[in-house]
Amino acid sequence: MNEAAVRERAFSMPLTSPAYPPGPYRFCQREYLVITYRTDPERLRELVPGPLEVIEPLVKYEFIRMPDSSGFGDYTESGQVIPVSFNGKHGSYTHSMFLNDEAPIAAGRELWGFPKKLAQPTLRTETDTLVGTLDYGPVRVATGTMGYKHKAADGAAVLASLSEPNFLLKIIPHVDGSPRICELVEYRLEDIDLQGAWTGPGALDLHAHALAPVADLPVLEVVSTTHFIADLTLGLGKVVHDYLR
Repeated sequence: MNEAAVRERAFSMPLTSPAYPPGPYRFCQREYLVITYRTDPERLRELVPGPLEVIEPLVKYEFIRMPDSSGFGDYTESGQVIPVSFNGKHGSYTHSMFLNDEAPIAAGRELWGFPKKLAQPTLRTETDTLVGTLDYGPVRVATGTMGYKHKAADGAAVLASLSEPNFLLKIIPHVDGSPRICELVEYRLEDIDLQGAWTGPGALDLHAHALAPVADLPVLEVVSTTHFIADLTLGLGKVVHDYLR
């Protein structure tokens, strides 16, 4: 294979059998359980990278079931998203993310800079309760519950939240271990078709873990709980801040 062929084929690793295909990536019947909670404001400010700014001491803990994802298949995800502002623009910063599928782990880290790690999240309905769990190895680190479809949620508010910009810290090391890429990336969800949204009583339980430290942002008070289903496209990102310049 000559150098021109390498340049033409190079997209992802491995060169001859990439871990994921080129986008765009469409998600159908993507189901969310989002539990918004109040946390320690000082701890939150320690973990959110500037120039992002913390708006208020809130965290959105998400369990996301993705049964039909182009290029990625069928998988589940769980993690923490923090409301922030950037240059006066409100959005969300993804602080942690755990999932059970290699392709979106590789794509998420390489393309956008999603902070993805391998774990075992679930989202399912148990009789009258929507239940989300996250296990890291054999250890349970998060459990979220919600009364199933107790009340219709404000669809316009859910759509507005999904349409906001999202921010990620993308880090790729050089071969000597120093950072070669260290960028703040912005991306958006596109072509959103919200199929239903509900609210109800919710609870969230987080446990300490050395490698899945979701409990570092402790639950002081559950503020709201939302369950919704949507079709959407995950848009590719753009660099909005370069930490190495």
